[in-house]
Amino acid sequence: MELISNPAVAAKFKSYPTPFKKKVEYLRKLIIATAKEIPELQNLEETLKWNEPAYLTKKGSTIRIDWKPKKPHQYAIYFKCTSKLVKTFRSVFGEKFNYEKNRAIVFRLEDPVPEKELKQCIAAALQYHVVKELPDLGMEC
Repeated sequence: MELISNPAVAAKFKSYPTPFKKKVEYLRKLIIATAKEIPELQNLEETLKWNEPAYLTKKGSTIRIDWKPKKPHQYAIYFKCTSKLVKTFRSVFGEKFNYEKNRAIVFRLEDPVPEKELKQCIAAALQYHVVKELPDLGMEC
């Protein structure tokens, strides 16, 4: 799997406050690691969308990650709100995550990240157009 990265993303990561910078970088590492585990993925594009680090694949749905000054005590991983991704995550994983409507999984600085479950969410998004017709997007709780 080839990572195609826009240099502007590195500058965006540098702009985050120190404690959140590490958290958002951790989400980035999870996205890249998950992409590498999907044999069908040949490319992962890392770019900025709406001034947020965004991750795109040919048959996937865009994933974005960010910390926002308007909500200074949290950071999030965002999914396309018109997809059934977050609705399915809520159905499969319930209270394992905190959700923001149908668009994000939200973490506070002190929250542990359920890595195994989050990687399933990421994998579903990276392959969304392949798995969207499967029950629960092919995820297991």
